[in-house]
Amino acid sequence: MKKVISVLLAVSILVSAFVIGVSADDDTVRFAVASDLHYNVPEEELTATNDHPIFWYANRRAAMDNESGLIIDEFLKQAAEADYDFVLISGDMTDNGRVIPEEHQAVSSKLKAFEESTGIPVYVVPGNHDYGRGENDNKIEDMFSFYGDFGYNDAFEKRENDFSYVTDLPAGNYRLIVADSNDPSKSTEDGMTSDKVNWVVKHAKQAVKDGKYPILMMHHNLLDHLPMQRILSRNFIIRNHTAVANKFADAGIKLVFTGHEHCSDVSVQTSPKGNKIYDFATTALSMYPLSYRDFTMTEEEITYTDKTIESIDTETLRNTVGGYTDEMIDEMNKGLNTFAKGFLKAGVQYRLARSLTMEQMGIAEDSIFYDLVNTAVGGLTSLLEMPLYGENSVQELAKEYGVVIPDSEYENGWDLATDLVSYHYAGGEDFSIYSTEVTILLRMVNLILLDDLSTVNDEVFFGALNEVLGNDSALFKNFTKGIANALGPVTPGQYLLIAIASPIVYEFVYDSDGVDDNRGTLEGYGVEPDLNENRADNFADFLDTLCLYIKNFLEIVIKIFGIGR
Repeated sequence: MKKVISVLLAVSILVSAFVIGVSADDDTVRFAVASDLHYNVPEEELTATNDHPIFWYANRRAAMDNESGLIIDEFLKQAAEADYDFVLISGDMTDNGRVIPEEHQAVSSKLKAFEESTGIPVYVVPGNHDYGRGENDNKIEDMFSFYGDFGYNDAFEKRENDFSYVTDLPAGNYRLIVADSNDPSKSTEDGMTSDKVNWVVKHAKQAVKDGKYPILMMHHNLLDHLPMQRILSRNFIIRNHTAVANKFADAGIKLVFTGHEHCSDVSVQTSPKGNKIYDFATTALSMYPLSYRDFTMTEEEITYTDKTIESIDTETLRNTVGGYTDEMIDEMNKGLNTFAKGFLKAGVQYRLARSLTMEQMGIAEDSIFYDLVNTAVGGLTSLLEMPLYGENSVQELAKEYGVVIPDSEYENGWDLATDLVSYHYAGGEDFSIYSTEVTILLRMVNLILLDDLSTVNDEVFFGALNEVLGNDSALFKNFTKGIANALGPVTPGQYLLIAIASPIVYEFVYDSDGVDDNRGTLEGYGVEPDLNENRADNFADFLDTLCLYIKNFLEIVIKIFGIGR
């Protein structure tokens, strides 16, 4: 009898352990978030855009267009291997989808095959590249045809005139609210009208009443992912974003998934009532760093990390598109992510250099400002192209004005500038204001002001006098060098401008909001927020930011340019 009781007791313990184990994992939800796939129909042959030895086909958007389909394939392969509960895609499935329906056909076919082979549902929202209202554009009706099966058709609530919908997610206790944030008539601007904002708030509150945790997905950003984004990049963030974010937070939304800005960045805002809301902007899948987000959530905590695409089927790529050299394919195979960074840097330089032409700026040769602007732009591009170190370098030129350029591994100004841009896209910016990178950047700006303006004065305003004096005379430049070496390389006015701008520079290169862009853990939806503590934290963050800006203002003036040295 004792043996029977012992056996029954052992079985009971095992069953209990199994049930407890199942219960412990039952509320765990794991999913992926990707954005801005920007699929392109591959070219038959690569098109040269610049003279880079490897990245000579880099485009102005710095997106790997010809490789985009294979990058999407690798992402879906990784998602299948991870066996996610679902996948979210926050817009811009295509690059030219407004006018090329074949791009939508290709992407929707890939997503459909993924769902059918894995059983993992995909939820999407269109981006500004996907449809429009122009005469030759694909319309919202086409989005229903291509992507209706990815969330919209099975939703229990949907808007008829756009791609907004509400659905319960297949795992956990979460409700997904998808807001089509595209403007009904303009390509890039947001279309989050007050009516649509109220629609989101209504369904978030209803989710809470129904015992569900509301999650929001849309294409445009909700919070700032650049300093003063509404001013510097207004078409990428919804209007009245601070007030709207407070409404969403107080309605119960904690997580928002966006794209559009092509950066990997997390921003947080605490409403006056003490509720926190996080905007996870996910970078473009087809651009460096070729990443997407991996989330694991329970009611107690939300853990996230970034995943990258490190390889694609280069054999298929080469068989599809002509022009790839052995060296290019070898570099891809060594590490696609590293290759993508080089591609991005070359693309950004190509775009900026292309913008710094008289034709692109719309200044005609017979314009009264032509010589002035042409000289200034020519001087700027020459300084950016000039080697930073060695003979006839930026460092040598800077010494003539009393400006010290510290040593580094960067080759020239373009190399530094594009590297800082790459950090913005990749997230995790952690450059100190006194870092070598920021110091070189600020001192190069100062050098450009000194040397480029001197060149303009000598060639445009004092050209005739310099020509009379001969011997390559440069009166104004020599005068500027003399003043700079006697009184210091920075004028009081320049100090003031740089000090005022320093918070913007600082926020661009150093993410100070306390939330890691790519890897971190947050409190889950089931954790009751301490509203008083959150409000106190919000006020403390404001004071910290204010003190930081004042500190930067003073230290930029005192240290970066060495007043009194």
